[in-house]
Amino acid sequence: MAAAMTVLASAPTLGQAPFWYLTRSTGVVAFVLLTLTMAFGVAATHRAVAAPRWPRFATQHLHRNLSLLGVAFLVVHVVTTVVDGYAPIGWWAAVVPLASRYRTLGVSLGTLASDLMLVLLVTSAWRTRLPQRLWRVVHLAAYGLWPLAWVHFLTTGTDAGWSGVGLWIAVVSLLVVVAASAVRWVTREGARGPVASLR
Repeated sequence: MAAAMTVLASAPTLGQAPFWYLTRSTGVVAFVLLTLTMAFGVAATHRAVAAPRWPRFATQHLHRNLSLLGVAFLVVHVVTTVVDGYAPIGWWAAVVPLASRYRTLGVSLGTLASDLMLVLLVTSAWRTRLPQRLWRVVHLAAYGLWPLAWVHFLTTGTDAGWSGVGLWIAVVSLLVVVAASAVRWVTREGARGPVASLR
C-alpha cells in the first residue's frame, strides 16, 4: 500500500505527462483484450464450446475483431512508452528482447509477446496462402503469448505488483483463460466418444 502511494505521489499529472497515462491505460486495455481474444480463440476451436444460438462463425469473427482491436491498443502502448521517456525504453528494446536496461526481464517478456502477436497477425492475414498445417503450428504460439503478456503485466510498469487493481485484473484474466481452456478440454474429450464416430 505504501509503495502504491509513493508511486501515485511521484506520478505526473495528466497535463504534465499525457503519454505516461496513455501508456498505462492502453497497456491495461490491450492486456484485457488479449485475454478476451484468447478465451474466444479457445472457444472458436470447437463447436461444442459455442452455444447453439451463438454460431461458430460469430465466435471466430469476434475473436478476430478483438485481436485487431488489441493490436491497435498494443501499438499505442508501445509507441507512447518509448516517446514518453518516463521509463528508459528505446525503439530497439521495443522489438528486441533483453535489449532494455529498465526492468529487463519484464520488458523483454512484453517485447517477446508483442513480437509473437505480430507473427500471428501476419500469418493470419496470409492464412489462405499458407499450408493449413503450418498456419496451425504457428498459431499455437498464442498459447505461449498470453502467459508472457500476463507476467509482463504483473511485473512491469507503475501499475505492476502483487496488490491493487492490477492484481485483480491479472487474477480475473487468469481465471477466464483457465476456464475457457478447461471447457475446451472437456468438450474435446467428450467429442472422442461415440458421437465423434458418427461424424
